[in-house]
Amino acid sequence: MRRQPSIPLWLKLAYSLWFVVWVPVYYALVGPANFLWLCDVGNIVLLIALWSESRALFSATAVGVVLVQLLWCVDLLGRLTLGFHPIGGTEYMLDPAEPLVVRALSFYHLWVPILLLWALYRLGFDRRAWRIQTLILWIILPLSYLQDPALNLNWLWRPFGLEQTLMPPAVYMVLNLALYPLLLFVPSQWLLETWLRRRGRPIVS
Repeated sequence: MRRQPSIPLWLKLAYSLWFVVWVPVYYALVGPANFLWLCDVGNIVLLIALWSESRALFSATAVGVVLVQLLWCVDLLGRLTLGFHPIGGTEYMLDPAEPLVVRALSFYHLWVPILLLWALYRLGFDRRAWRIQTLILWIILPLSYLQDPALNLNWLWRPFGLEQTLMPPAVYMVLNLALYPLLLFVPSQWLLETWLRRRGRPIVS
């Protein structure tokens, strides 16, 4: 018997439509290097995950970006309600010099975590997630390092907006190859597995 799709077709089409608007706008107004941000890479993987209904890709993307995007929301909300950025990273959202369409499209940080959590609840979680996401990271961080330092891609030069002066940039980049998995991917995976297990959702290898 043929397996019924778990992700509705309308959702796949809606995300695909957003994607084909987002990519050329960002490419033209922000530049191709911007797609090396972890969250932007997540959007690309998410497109593949939606159409393939891959539990592994949904899980890996969630481990890589859900916590980061929730912090993005906290930072923006903090600026709007408290008058300052408690974390940093969303300053561009209130910068009138930044194209309005770029800022509008960047609100994906609000709804992508919801989409990922919904997909994981529907499909379950793959324990290989943090390892898959680490392999992706080991590709994008060296590529990010080769770009203009002014872009501060994946915070390789100014983590949390603060200039990194403790070690040579190349050493810091290599250090981040381990820090991201240890401080972000593994804790995120533990939180997601705990949440899904308590709700009786499948956890597979």
